[in-house]
Amino acid sequence: MSDYLSVSTLTKYLKMKFDRDPYLERVYLTGQVSNFRRRPNHQYFSLKDDKAVIQATMWSGIFKRLGFELEEGMKINVVGRVQIYEPNGSYSIIIEKAEPDGIGALAIQFEQLKKKLTAEGYFDERHKQSLPQFVRKIGVITSPSGAVIRDIITTVSRRFPGVNILLFPTKVQGEGSAQEVAANIVAANERDDLDLLIVGRGGGSIEDLWAFNEEIVVQAIFESHLPIISSVGHETDTTLADFAADRRAATPTAAAELATPIAKADILAWIAERENRSYQAVLRLIKQQQERLNKLSQSVIFRQPERLYDGHLQKLDRLTSSLTANMRQRYAESLREEGLLSQRLQAINLEGRLDRYRERLESQKRLLVSTMTSQYDSKLARFEKAQDALLSLDTKRIVARGYAIIHKNDSIITSSKDAVAGDLLTVQMKDGNLEVEVQDAK
Repeated sequence: MSDYLSVSTLTKYLKMKFDRDPYLERVYLTGQVSNFRRRPNHQYFSLKDDKAVIQATMWSGIFKRLGFELEEGMKINVVGRVQIYEPNGSYSIIIEKAEPDGIGALAIQFEQLKKKLTAEGYFDERHKQSLPQFVRKIGVITSPSGAVIRDIITTVSRRFPGVNILLFPTKVQGEGSAQEVAANIVAANERDDLDLLIVGRGGGSIEDLWAFNEEIVVQAIFESHLPIISSVGHETDTTLADFAADRRAATPTAAAELATPIAKADILAWIAERENRSYQAVLRLIKQQQERLNKLSQSVIFRQPERLYDGHLQKLDRLTSSLTANMRQRYAESLREEGLLSQRLQAINLEGRLDRYRERLESQKRLLVSTMTSQYDSKLARFEKAQDALLSLDTKRIVARGYAIIHKNDSIITSSKDAVAGDLLTVQMKDGNLEVEVQDAK
């Protein structure tokens, strides 16, 4: 019986062998990502090839420093250690390092970030700003010790002397460089004396240029209200900053040429040519106007200016005569209308009609007074008669004449039938009340 092992003992023994085996402390694997679903912290998935599958675990700290996004079906190279999980006897690999197989992790990260930012509209042409035709001051974000700033200063001075260049000394490679580039873009936008920005550095590997592929730099370029020319690396190098910038220049010299699109000598020549054309045009205009003045000065109007208003004087005389005749005619018509109205008023005899209305008013007034007096007397007589009748019904006057009023329980009784023996009655008399008890009712 002692030759048999328990399952847990066997699993513990295998785990001990795995933990102590130097070949399993660091394992290098190539496999395809399977069953991957991103989790908030630690990542659990599988690595597989055509014939086998192994479970994989990547702790959150390793995953955050990965540098690219894991995707289902992606083939990756991993370094890790193999361990056995005792409760179920399964084994897995704990990944300590991973990178895409066949292509660098930075290249994968570049493509993934480019895809994301493209979808968010950071590279849309509708957001691009046009470069100013003439600049007074150019901001340059680059290393103060590199050849970029020297090439830009030389080119600008040659093409357009007098343009000022403001350098923002910037770390363009290594840890913290992306944050410094973005911060200087923001600082440049806070000034009000700059016309555009040049952001650039010299050539190098993808690692050297990586600061210009960081999302923080792309966002700063996208949000800049100053037009930005990107000149990062050599002509064959492309960064995400190039896609986000308003214009991309292959070299610092090309960036300076874009910032000053017209050389000063060409502008001066253009101004001189325009000045000469304007001068000739003014001379031709003066000559034309002089010829016109000479022609007009010889015209009949200038020699006999009274002809200008002869016709107007004649027209004024005609209008004056017509106005006078019309006024006289309207005055005569008004006099006739006044006479007719006077005659009509006399025929109406307003005084006689007014006297008749006065007499009629006095008659109506007398009739109204007589009628109101008669009605008042009649109403007064009816009132006095009703008052006497009402007073005759007053109980105080009735008992004053020797009569009495009998009450039973606050009610007046008028018949002997309303009382029975034993009832208590109140007899109201002129000088007081009597409280009586009924002995008999007949």
